[in-house]
Amino acid sequence: MNAGIRNRFWAVLLTAAIVTPIVVFNPIVVQAQQKAGSRLSGLSLSGDEPIQIESDKLEVADENGTATFTGNVKVVQGNTLMQSGNMVVHYARDGGTASDGSSQIDRIDVDGKVYIKSEKQEATADRGVFNMKTEIVELIGKRVVLSEGKNVFVGCKLTVFMKTGEAKLDSCGGRVRIQLDPKSRK
Repeated sequence: MNAGIRNRFWAVLLTAAIVTPIVVFNPIVVQAQQKAGSRLSGLSLSGDEPIQIESDKLEVADENGTATFTGNVKVVQGNTLMQSGNMVVHYARDGGTASDGSSQIDRIDVDGKVYIKSEKQEATADRGVFNMKTEIVELIGKRVVLSEGKNVFVGCKLTVFMKTGEAKLDSCGGRVRIQLDPKSRK
């Protein structure tokens, strides 16, 4: 991937997955956050920091418009880390190729115990979908966990709308669980 595509890919991938500056799940959560003084701070990334991707195997299929990283996938930029079993990057059919980075990224799918960690926040899920066109990120699983210190949000689907900075946590038939630490107030 060329530098511009790489930086956009990584910024959207990790900013969305860890959550943007203010998380809005629903009015009850917002009130609970305000009472506890908790605010998930989001993730700041530098476009000039190098991105390192490691995996057991990489397959680039220009005819399908995909680059598939398989086995122990690890993506690092600065002090931000993403790990998963697999990562598939889907490229637009715009005349460019995945192998030389001249094509735009449409979507990124990750699965196999997804783990994302920034300096202060962590998120875990079974799989994730990062739609670059709609700028919507979904972390999905039997148990999706987003935490910052002792503040923990648990559901089965975390949807982040990058354009608005809002997020939604679904319970999928169960209940959303939140633990807020009053000591996290500034």
